Amino acid sequence: MATITMKDGTTIYYKDWGKGQPIVFSHGWPLTGDDWDGQMLFFGQRGYRVIAHDRRGHGRSTQTWDGNDMDTYADDLAALTEKLDLKNAIHVGHSTGGGEVARYIGRHGSKRVAMAVLISSVPPLMVKTDKNPAGTPLSVFDGLRAQLAANRPQFYKDITLPFYGYNRPGAKISEGIREHWWLQGMLGGMKAHYDCIKAFSETDFTEDLKKIDVPTLVMHGDDDQIVPIDAAGRMSAKIVKGAVLKVYPGFPHGMPTTKADQINADLLAFIKQSKRVAA
Repeated sequence: MATITMKDGTTIYYKDWGKGQPIVFSHGWPLTGDDWDGQMLFFGQRGYRVIAHDRRGHGRSTQTWDGNDMDTYADDLAALTEKLDLKNAIHVGHSTGGGEVARYIGRHGSKRVAMAVLISSVPPLMVKTDKNPAGTPLSVFDGLRAQLAANRPQFYKDITLPFYGYNRPGAKISEGIREHWWLQGMLGGMKAHYDCIKAFSETDFTEDLKKIDVPTLVMHGDDDQIVPIDAAGRMSAKIVKGAVLKVYPGFPHGMPTTKADQINADLLAFIKQSKRVAA
């Protein structure tokens, strides 16, 4: 297995396939780099170098007790890009991973970054506050923590239904997709996953978004039951200078998996268009 060791001794697992312009994928909570397999195969077959890591506390990386916060996640990502000496990289983040991408650019700049893509992502701020009235009440995230602490295996099975929109009338449910989500989740550390709920819900990425100075695509389904679009995708697209917002009617939070053909095609089109503009 390919790994990199951080300054605090945490080991981060990553996959690095193919050759060409690098695309770095940051996954959502509480999953692993495997959640991007559909994208990695697609882009790897089209001449890109595709890289995905397991965030600390997730998957095959160290089950950390401390350091489960956005600053540390971003620093881990920076260490990985430096170890692999990635240049002109396209950074793609889903859900919590979108926050990781934003914080990475906010803390480390865009000197190694060509483009950014935020898919169903948590920025600018998920939790409801006086300044963010469209956010989700803190009690909802308290409920997630309570369910995780009480019965993580069952909680992870149940949450796949709204995650993929499988609780909608007429939805065609893939038990394989649900089981893959559960398997990824159960590989990670319980404490890290518990802490990560606070990280993805209470971190304010507004200033990070303002620092993004590369072509940016914001992709969000308008039936996202996990990260509602109005307080997330629509707001992020307004904050990032020149960002392109693509809204998907009826698509769920987990659309990179359930709607992979559409997401992959649109992502590829954005990359090619941005290259043409840059040229």
